[in-house]
Amino acid sequence: MDGIEEIWFCDLPCSSGAFESIEWRRTDDVLYGALELDEDEFVDSVSGSPLQAASREAYSRIFRLLDEQCLPNLWRAWNYLADINRETDGLERYRQFNIGRQDAFHDFRHGSSGNVPAACALGLSGGPLRIAFMAGMVETMAIENPRQVSAYDYPVQYGPRSPTFSRAALVRLPEQEILFLSGTASILGHRTVHPGDIANQTRESLANVNAVITEANMLSRSGEYTLDELTYRVYLRHVDHLATVRDVLATTLGADTSITYVQADICRADLLVEIEGIASHAVENSHR
Repeated sequence: MDGIEEIWFCDLPCSSGAFESIEWRRTDDVLYGALELDEDEFVDSVSGSPLQAASREAYSRIFRLLDEQCLPNLWRAWNYLADINRETDGLERYRQFNIGRQDAFHDFRHGSSGNVPAACALGLSGGPLRIAFMAGMVETMAIENPRQVSAYDYPVQYGPRSPTFSRAALVRLPEQEILFLSGTASILGHRTVHPGDIANQTRESLANVNAVITEANMLSRSGEYTLDELTYRVYLRHVDHLATVRDVLATTLGADTSITYVQADICRADLLVEIEGIASHAVENSHR
């Protein structure tokens, strides 16, 4: 198999279009979009590094599209950038990305803490900045993890700007509820734990996933979410860790849970694995 295609299905009529290099498709109240920006187009930027400028422009385009489509709420973003842990222009590239992303949030008067979208940021070996996203009419309910400092409150040791994302987002549609689990790793408080230990990093990541799902269940109106019902994507820094991670996940999640494994760099150089997920419930005669 040469690659993996991600397809989102909808049984409602859809429209589609292109906007400032964003390809998008939508129903009445839900939109999915994707864009790519080449950093080389921003080498002459006067406001930071090329990646910082590209990140700011990418999110600016997303917000302009959402304004045009009258769908004001960004629910979930998937961010992929080359060499995420490499230092250029005096700063790690992930930290450059965080500055540009947060600038766009501020430019469009979106808060950079509190009720912010779920997200992940992963490193590729090369290529443009790539962002996919989902947005809609209704506002999300941001969910945090009591075991962790919220990412937007990280201390300055992790960069001049904190990451702009929530640990998860719960979307309440009239007949459906969607849980978006952000990229989740082996972090307690704000510190990486179990450096160099892939098995225990996987277990710690799962403990954080479980903590976030527990918080989501306090808000759910569609019944409790369970660990084994989510559809997961697991990012591995090193391919030779795959067997170990599979064994750890199978012990907790069971053999039938839907998991896709992807090789990618994680947003901190000392993190070896990251887990994200999604689940959807029908809402039927619920009074919660």
